[in-house]
Amino acid sequence: MSIKVKKRNAQPVSRLLANSAYSQLPRSELTPLLSKAQAIAKAQQQLEEHLPEELKGHVLVGGITDGCLTLLTDRAVWLTWLRFERARLLALLRYLPEMSSVSTLAFKVRPLKPTHVPLQQRRYLSASAAAHIKECADYTDDPTLKASLARLAAHTTADDTSNS
Repeated sequence: MSIKVKKRNAQPVSRLLANSAYSQLPRSELTPLLSKAQAIAKAQQQLEEHLPEELKGHVLVGGITDGCLTLLTDRAVWLTWLRFERARLLALLRYLPEMSSVSTLAFKVRPLKPTHVPLQQRRYLSASAAAHIKECADYTDDPTLKASLARLAAHTTADDTSNS
């Protein structure tokens, strides 16, 4: 199973800790997860402060497992730079008490944001086509299909409805 990072849905750990709904749960269930999340957030902040300007925004901390910290980048050129700077980055991250157990760094190339977002094209339905679909909906017995066809027929443009 794969877990994909979605920045827009993620909440900061501080908000999660402050949320009263989570504070009522037993601490033993959330403590390891939240401490790991806080350690990853601190490692990300440490990297952001010490990375060159051209690399900022291109490197994310992916996670930590068994003393191996995974760094994600969006381009192979940054991956090469990270590999050359492995020892310096490891020493930099070990300054954090939470990262003292990190012994190796793993690097992966993953797209951090979509490279091209296709333009959304609105499609309009002519009044005559909408009338035909509405007529089909009137003769249909299935209520789900009838409702779907009625919604589809409602997609006419304002100009087309005034001309008919």
